[in-house]
Amino acid sequence: MLVVQYLPIAILALLSTALTIFVVFASTLLGPRRPTAKKLAPYESGMSPIGPAVRRLPVKFYLVAVLFILFDVEIIFLLPYAVVIRQLGVYGLIVVGLFLIVLTVGLLYEWKKGGLEWE
Repeated sequence: MLVVQYLPIAILALLSTALTIFVVFASTLLGPRRPTAKKLAPYESGMSPIGPAVRRLPVKFYLVAVLFILFDVEIIFLLPYAVVIRQLGVYGLIVVGLFLIVLTVGLLYEWKKGGLEWE
């Protein structure tokens, strides 16, 4: 009986896989192919590449990205609290208050250290 419950999901997975394979092969067979030297260049814009393709990026970009993801994930932890806010009562309010204090202290620390400055 358990197999019957998952049969629609299995059919959907098979159909979506088959459709994906069909679309990829159909675009390969039916798509236009007019390769030229400029189109086969590393940049398809037709311009000759200038300088190396790999450039060093400042660590600041990665730091800002990691901080964004970190604070986004922490904010997402507030969603379950919002769903059961009435059942948790005062205890839930205290726990979420402590969580928000820790989050605010971390944000203020990053702000003071200049992690949020964009130059």
